[in-house]
Amino acid sequence: MAEPTPEQSITFADLGLRPELLKELSALGYEEPTPIQAAAIPVLISGHDLLGQAATGTGKTAAFALPILQVLASGDRGREPVALILVPTRELAMQVSEALHRYGRSLGVRVVPVYGGQPIGRQLKSLEMGVDVVVATPGRAIDHLQRRTLKLGSLKVMVLDEADEMLDMGFAEDLEAIFAQTPTTRQTVLFSATLPKRIDAIARKHLTDPRRIQIVDEAHPDEASKRVRHSAYIVQRSHKAAALGRILDVEAPTAALVFCRTREAVDSLTETLNGRGYRSEALHGGMSQDQRDRVMARLRGGTADLLIATDVAARGLDIDHLTHVINYDVPSSVDTYVHRMGRVGRAGRDGVAITLAEPREHRMLKTIEHVTKKKISVEKIPTVADLKERRLDLTRAALRESILEEELDGFRVVVESLSEEFDLMEIALAAVRLAHTAIGGPDDEEDIPEAFVSSAPKGQSREARPNRNKRAASGSSAGMARLFINLGREAGLRPQDLVGAITGETSLSGRDVGSIEISGRFSLIDVPDGAAEEVINALRNTKIRGRRATVRRERF
Repeated sequence: MAEPTPEQSITFADLGLRPELLKELSALGYEEPTPIQAAAIPVLISGHDLLGQAATGTGKTAAFALPILQVLASGDRGREPVALILVPTRELAMQVSEALHRYGRSLGVRVVPVYGGQPIGRQLKSLEMGVDVVVATPGRAIDHLQRRTLKLGSLKVMVLDEADEMLDMGFAEDLEAIFAQTPTTRQTVLFSATLPKRIDAIARKHLTDPRRIQIVDEAHPDEASKRVRHSAYIVQRSHKAAALGRILDVEAPTAALVFCRTREAVDSLTETLNGRGYRSEALHGGMSQDQRDRVMARLRGGTADLLIATDVAARGLDIDHLTHVINYDVPSSVDTYVHRMGRVGRAGRDGVAITLAEPREHRMLKTIEHVTKKKISVEKIPTVADLKERRLDLTRAALRESILEEELDGFRVVVESLSEEFDLMEIALAAVRLAHTAIGGPDDEEDIPEAFVSSAPKGQSREARPNRNKRAASGSSAGMARLFINLGREAGLRPQDLVGAITGETSLSGRDVGSIEISGRFSLIDVPDGAAEEVINALRNTKIRGRRATVRRERF
């Protein structure tokens, strides 16, 4: 199937989805399928196996979730799952489960997320009551298979999401063990951001005559203006709105266009930003033409400076004074990125393109860089200190402008009367303080936690790492902290056990974890220094291979 371009008007109804799903998608504010959804959904509904390459943030979850829900029987269903979705991390398991619940609400879909760090008793009870879809990390899926609490005899669909990351985390043996307990008649779906030889080997072994879909856009690099500055901020989902506020405070755009993926997200973000004192307007397909016209009039008239919109609603907009385009959600394709960014930097003017990406979405940023040949610099989220400095700059500029206007004689009597009692410098400082306070700002806010993205070489195996980057006399590599764990080979510890425990209990992903060394009775592992205490506390409060571990920074 040919990939749709951002200018085509393909709807979810065109993909043959059942009415219940179309109704839920409309209620959630999804206006049109992303390229991977438009290409994959018809293939999966037809029953073919699929090997898909698409980066995180391109809409893969809906691409496999909707076809699974499409084939669910109406009325009473059996106790065993008809679909198993394997994901590398606890965070992704929760996200996929939530998405399935949202899309399949009217179908009464029964979804059970299965991952480490959650009380297993709750999972056992849910599985025993009956389930349609299980979303699991490989290690916890193996635990349930060994307990015989997860039965796959009725499985119709098996999905491997982020397959390359699961292999990087050392789950190859677990995946093979799970495959061995599934029916050979199942439909198998494999999604990966990259397609190294190991992925091809799995596809040849476990997929039957698969359809291949590769969402790698060939957008022309010259379409993006050379006068546009491209930057990105890596931030956890829960801090995105606050991070956007910080970025807007520092950037101070004349007018900005902020893109969200759904109508629901547009409305929510607009309300949040207005609550923070910004002049924001929403624009999406759920609005009438009169409402759209009023919004654009306010933006062009200067009574609003932020337009929060979906791609569909923003088509054809031409805003002369636009200085910033911001991707609140990472674009689903490079073509989409290029079309969005083409709205700034026109007619010789400078522009700024900003993307807010969750840690798992950094691969899509690399894909965009590679195809567009544009460097996207990853910046640090402005701190409270940065905001205070920005406020001082604004105060200085406001005072300078007031002085240059030379309309101050009416206030001379105030200064002269105060000068009899106070020094002129003290009077000036008090006036500056009043002006500074009037500008306002987030003095009471806290810094936003830094989100870490690994710089590990692509395709490097976790199990191969103990043979590389060996411990130096000075300890771990720059920016990393080395942790000691009092479990080793004698306790049956494997690299994937450590990586799985960390990704399941903390905000880190598998690619954030550095060198791993497992000895007989202890192990050493490198993690980002800023996240060391989070990892230590998390591992102390969980079990690794069924045992409590002593975890601390290594003592040199």
